[in-house]
Amino acid sequence: MRLGDFNDLEIAREVSIGFYLTSDDGDLLLPEKYRPVGAHVGDVIRVFVYRDSEDRLIATTLEPLAVVDSFAALTVRDVGPPGAFLDWGLEKDLLLPHANQRQAVRVGERVLVYVYLDEATDRLVASAKWQKFLSPEPFAGAVGEAVQVLIAEETPLGYSVIVNGTHLGLLYHNEVFRPLRVGELLPAHLRQVRPDGKLDVRLGQAGYDEVETAANLVLAALRQRPDGRLPLGDKSLADDVYRRLGISKKVFKKALGSLYKQGLVALAPEETRLAGLD
Repeated sequence: MRLGDFNDLEIAREVSIGFYLTSDDGDLLLPEKYRPVGAHVGDVIRVFVYRDSEDRLIATTLEPLAVVDSFAALTVRDVGPPGAFLDWGLEKDLLLPHANQRQAVRVGERVLVYVYLDEATDRLVASAKWQKFLSPEPFAGAVGEAVQVLIAEETPLGYSVIVNGTHLGLLYHNEVFRPLRVGELLPAHLRQVRPDGKLDVRLGQAGYDEVETAANLVLAALRQRPDGRLPLGDKSLADDVYRRLGISKKVFKKALGSLYKQGLVALAPEETRLAGLD
């Protein structure tokens, strides 16, 4: 049985307070309120296993926001002498000890953490010092390859991201389409592997899909406006394009070209409008 993760366990017996499930670590309780509809003794069910407020192993059918050996952005519910208590979707909050904090956290703050099993206490805990849990091995992917990125924190250059759950990457500010939130999981592609082993990434897939994504963004912005007009065009300043759409002017111009070829827009030096408008 894996503590802090999902396990497929057999229902051993039924009691007034729920089911007892069989595991290599002894029987553990699945409280009645988490009883799956139609479940019976002898069935094998999928449950998440953790420790309750009295430090007993317990099962639940609730979906936690994080599992052991993974990164997640969690909200601080409370702060006390042992540390901060994070909401991870279960009845008992997840502890972020003071020693595992990069800086003091506040109630309501969203924190990127790594969840692991503390061998000394056999308890699940979180660490905000997430960088030390990244892989030291060279990244196996090739430039242009599709990856998934988890937004970790904003930096002066852009956003630090965790690539495929294992490696540190950087997403530059001038290549971000919109404000990003810590904990967002987004599709991206590998742009460059730097000499220090860190990765530069770009949102979306490589090649034409980047233009297609931007074209859809421009089209959506036009359709949201009552007059079907957007005060941006080929001669607009790059800062104005980025402020309104969150994309670079280079990508914006490619998107305009794509939309124009499809007959969807009419172009002016400092304006774009839906085709067919007077």
